[in-house]
Amino acid sequence: MDHRVTDDEHQHGHGDSGGDAAEWKKVAELRAVAEAQDPAAKEEDDFVLGRFLRARDYNIGKASMMLLQYLAWKRVAKPHGSISGEEVRDEIAKKRVDMQGFDRLGRPMAYIYGARHFPSRRDLDGFKRYVAYVLDKICTRLPVGQEKFSAVIDLRGWGYANCDIRGYVAALDIMQSYYPERLGRVFLIHVPYMFMAAWKMVYPFIDDKTKKKFVFVADKDLDATLRDAIDESQLPEAYGGKLKL
Repeated sequence: MDHRVTDDEHQHGHGDSGGDAAEWKKVAELRAVAEAQDPAAKEEDDFVLGRFLRARDYNIGKASMMLLQYLAWKRVAKPHGSISGEEVRDEIAKKRVDMQGFDRLGRPMAYIYGARHFPSRRDLDGFKRYVAYVLDKICTRLPVGQEKFSAVIDLRGWGYANCDIRGYVAALDIMQSYYPERLGRVFLIHVPYMFMAAWKMVYPFIDDKTKKKFVFVADKDLDATLRDAIDESQLPEAYGGKLKL
């Protein structure tokens, strides 16, 4: 399997031979600025800093502000360095996410089931912890040279009882603010018409780069779209592939 990204979401430097010298120079500049304000920046590797730079189009000032906000969040959200499964046991029990297989670009896949989420039964802080836990979990599955993951959001059976604008916006904010340049692509499938009203409310909170990564798939195109993106051996049986979840 070739783990190097070759599409429009190509990686600047890390997947390429030798890396991009100009990017590493910028990374060193960002490191100097950030470490002067928060010594915790020393613990972050160059790849992390590179992603914050790309997320802010290599603007050192904007990237350092974003990085410092991330470091402040990390101290509060993950005081022990990570979130344990025990801390989010109740959220895990809801079985809203499966993480298995890879797409054709070597990006680990997550399958998210929208109809298993009920805002009436969720504590927002607990949900945010769970979102960070899931993002950390999928990032541990990234192959060497790969920085992005992909996802399928399956909305079969989704209804008003599942609609959670606050939760969706909180999840987006965590991903965009603290896990920049991690998302490769998201396929939204089995989308009920009423979901589009919720989407219109969430859409303004998605940054422009991220908006391009969301792909709505019509039922008639579902099989071809998923098979084009994911090899049959890596595609779950539920979607016509051979992977047992």
